[in-house]
Amino acid sequence: MADEKKTVTKEEASFFSKVSNFFKALPKKIAKPFKNTWHELRKVTWPTKKEWINCTLIVLAFMAFMGVTIGLLDLGSSALIQWIIGL
Repeated sequence: MADEKKTVTKEEASFFSKVSNFFKALPKKIAKPFKNTWHELRKVTWPTKKEWINCTLIVLAFMAFMGVTIGLLDLGSSALIQWIIGL
Protein backbone atom coordinates (compact mmCIF):
# COMPACT_ATOMS: atom_id res chain seq x y z
CA MET A 1 0.00 0.00 0.00
CA ALA A 2 2.85 2.37 0.65
CA ASP A 3 4.05 1.73 -2.90
CA GLU A 4 0.84 3.05 -4.44
CA LYS A 5 1.38 6.40 -6.02
CA LYS A 6 -1.38 8.88 -5.96
CA THR A 7 -2.20 10.00 -9.46
CA VAL A 8 -3.68 13.39 -10.10
CA THR A 9 -6.67 13.23 -12.34
CA LYS A 10 -7.44 15.79 -15.00
CA GLU A 11 -10.45 17.04 -13.02
CA GLU A 12 -8.36 17.69 -9.89
CA ALA A 13 -5.68 19.47 -11.90
CA SER A 14 -8.25 21.67 -13.56
CA PHE A 15 -9.78 22.50 -10.17
CA PHE A 16 -6.44 23.55 -8.71
CA SER A 17 -5.50 25.45 -11.83
CA LYS A 18 -8.85 27.27 -11.69
CA VAL A 19 -8.26 28.22 -8.05
CA SER A 20 -4.72 29.32 -8.86
CA ASN A 21 -5.86 31.39 -11.82
CA PHE A 22 -8.62 32.96 -9.70
CA PHE A 23 -6.12 34.21 -7.12
CA LYS A 24 -3.67 35.37 -9.79
CA ALA A 25 -6.38 37.46 -11.50
CA LEU A 26 -7.90 38.78 -8.26
CA PRO A 27 -5.82 41.99 -7.95
CA LYS A 28 -6.71 42.98 -11.53
CA LYS A 29 -10.39 42.29 -10.90
CA ILE A 30 -10.32 44.44 -7.77
CA ALA A 31 -8.49 47.32 -9.48
CA LYS A 32 -10.60 47.36 -12.65
CA PRO A 33 -13.67 49.23 -11.22
CA PHE A 34 -11.40 51.90 -9.73
CA LYS A 35 -9.59 52.38 -13.04
CA ASN A 36 -12.91 52.61 -14.89
CA THR A 37 -14.19 55.18 -12.39
CA TRP A 38 -11.04 57.26 -12.82
CA HIS A 39 -11.38 57.21 -16.61
CA GLU A 40 -15.04 58.22 -16.42
CA LEU A 41 -14.28 61.07 -13.99
CA ARG A 42 -11.75 62.45 -16.48
CA LYS A 43 -14.59 62.74 -19.04
CA VAL A 44 -16.83 64.77 -16.72
CA THR A 45 -17.50 68.41 -17.57
CA TRP A 46 -17.42 70.11 -14.21
CA PRO A 47 -19.68 73.14 -13.63
CA THR A 48 -18.30 76.64 -13.31
CA LYS A 49 -18.52 78.48 -10.00
CA LYS A 50 -21.49 80.51 -11.25
CA GLU A 51 -23.38 77.35 -12.34
CA TRP A 52 -22.55 75.65 -9.05
CA ILE A 53 -23.89 78.57 -6.99
CA ASN A 54 -27.02 78.80 -9.17
CA CYS A 55 -27.80 75.09 -8.78
CA THR A 56 -27.16 75.26 -5.03
CA LEU A 57 -29.59 78.16 -4.65
CA ILE A 58 -32.24 76.33 -6.67
CA VAL A 59 -31.89 73.24 -4.46
CA LEU A 60 -32.07 75.32 -1.26
CA ALA A 61 -35.18 77.18 -2.51
CA PHE A 62 -36.85 73.89 -3.43
CA MET A 63 -36.02 72.43 0.00
CA ALA A 64 -37.50 75.49 1.73
CA PHE A 65 -40.64 75.29 -0.43
CA MET A 66 -41.09 71.58 0.28
CA GLY A 67 -40.45 72.15 4.00
CA VAL A 68 -43.21 74.75 4.13
CA THR A 69 -45.56 72.55 2.07
CA ILE A 70 -45.00 69.49 4.25
CA GLY A 71 -45.33 71.64 7.40
CA LEU A 72 -48.69 73.01 6.24
CA LEU A 73 -49.92 69.53 5.34
CA ASP A 74 -48.84 68.32 8.78
CA LEU A 75 -50.63 71.18 10.53
CA GLY A 76 -53.76 70.60 8.45
CA SER A 77 -53.82 66.87 9.11
CA SER A 78 -53.20 67.46 12.84
CA ALA A 79 -56.09 69.93 12.96
CA LEU A 80 -58.30 67.45 11.08
CA ILE A 81 -57.43 64.66 13.54
CA GLN A 82 -58.13 66.96 16.50
CA TRP A 83 -61.48 67.94 14.97
CA ILE A 84 -62.41 64.24 14.40
CA ILE A 85 -61.40 63.27 17.93
CA GLY A 86 -63.30 66.26 19.36
CA LEU A 87 -66.56 65.03 17.84
